[in-house]
Amino acid sequence: MQARNDTRLTHAQDAAARPAGKAHGGHGWWHFARHYLEMVVAMAVGMLVLGAVTRGVLALADVEFAATRHPELASLEMAFDMSVGMAMWMRHRGHGWPSTLEMCGAMFAPALVLFPLLWLGVVAPDSMITLEHLAMLPLMLLVMLRRRREYGG
Repeated sequence: MQARNDTRLTHAQDAAARPAGKAHGGHGWWHFARHYLEMVVAMAVGMLVLGAVTRGVLALADVEFAATRHPELASLEMAFDMSVGMAMWMRHRGHGWPSTLEMCGAMFAPALVLFPLLWLGVVAPDSMITLEHLAMLPLMLLVMLRRRREYGG
């Protein structure tokens, strides 16, 4: 049993060894879509779990943390929580640090555009998180398309 585990390819190594578009009998796009959905779930879990821990710690310290009063902090905290969940899942699936960090960058990239718009009054503080989420999902897809072979598409 031990020898079998030692010779098993990681998810990323297996994907890199396959021709583009071919994954487990030609199901490359299904594999790609499944991986995308897995990462969305991992992000949500990270956001819920780490977000709850953060809010709990801040409550114990008697620090108020409202997204409408501190949208930049709430935005960065949410991106961090989601990145941790996603990075843990990607590393578990055998992805290397470059692709993992690239995907985490897609979580923070919307802030580069949205923060100045927030400061100029174009974006309302209470819509910041929603807009950030809406931007993250297509950015993740673009990162995955850039590394299509690794993600099985």
